[in-house]
Amino acid sequence: MPALNGLEQEEVTAAPDSNFQRFCAAHGILSVEDFLLHDVYALVALAEREVNSEELKQGINQVLAFIDTQHKPWLNGLELLEDARQNKHLLPTGCQGLDLLLKGGLLEGQLTELVGASSCGKTQICLLAASNVTYKHMSSVVYLDTCNSFSPKRVAYFIGVLNPTLKQVRCGILERIMANILCKSVFNIFELFDTLDQLQTKLRDQARSSDHKVRLLVIDSISSVIAPILGGNMAYGRSLMISAGFLLKRIAYEHNLSVLVILVSSAYKELINKCIGGCLDENVAACVVTNHMVGGNVGSLKPALGESWKGVAHTRLLLSRVNRTNKCSISVLKHPSMARGNSVDFLIPEENF
Repeated sequence: MPALNGLEQEEVTAAPDSNFQRFCAAHGILSVEDFLLHDVYALVALAEREVNSEELKQGINQVLAFIDTQHKPWLNGLELLEDARQNKHLLPTGCQGLDLLLKGGLLEGQLTELVGASSCGKTQICLLAASNVTYKHMSSVVYLDTCNSFSPKRVAYFIGVLNPTLKQVRCGILERIMANILCKSVFNIFELFDTLDQLQTKLRDQARSSDHKVRLLVIDSISSVIAPILGGNMAYGRSLMISAGFLLKRIAYEHNLSVLVILVSSAYKELINKCIGGCLDENVAACVVTNHMVGGNVGSLKPALGESWKGVAHTRLLLSRVNRTNKCSISVLKHPSMARGNSVDFLIPEENF
């Protein structure tokens, strides 16, 4: 929650004035959190001793009104259905195989996780999705790059693939598309939280501006910023991981955008083949389903982000690629309305691949 002197930047009809802020500061209240820690009735009693008691009590009511706005109302099934129909649409990625598997594309309001071994094409799909959303849907994309893997040249190539009638991408089109892909390098979990906080402010403001709406958030890859804080019995690291996961889900739902996160898996090829072939034994799924894999007991593999992360994503997809080719296969490991094990084969445009 913001500082008291920052409430005017929030969606508050009447922010507390400077006199109220000085009154609160004199009693050690500098933020909304500080206000919550104080007894409101005691604060009102202190305000009544002042000459401008009515204005101070009005300020107290304004802060309480702001706090009430932070609590989301209960929704019934009909209201949720109406919200899904009006705001939670399918967002095509431009990757024919992925869109075919998901019956149209990524679902807005949900978090989709793309899992696969290194160099299997995960970043290529992210770049293709970013290109498609900005070019064909006239929307903005936020791309958080944790591995220095974002390639503007690759995006320019994908634009040419999306519009084959253009032998050469026009500079004006390319400039517009690239301007709508907001890329930022993020190298640790705290930078991620700070960036997501800035993004929430941007998303709240976009409804009042004429800027292109943000419809896709990409994090490539999230395991790079989460894995370093895990290890041993560090409950603090796991709590940060879960907080990041649920913050992403909240952003997706409240602002009706698709969130696509990348997780690296170094699982053995034969385990991946079993999953793609539909042989989704629970022991195999527990090993491959969850992201980055590390060595466990007796040479086994275990998920580096732990079992706690498995329930975060709404949809989890496994990507693999035939060695030294651009042929890929993608299969469903988790989906709210689709059977696990469904898969499709497809080709990723191979220039510079």
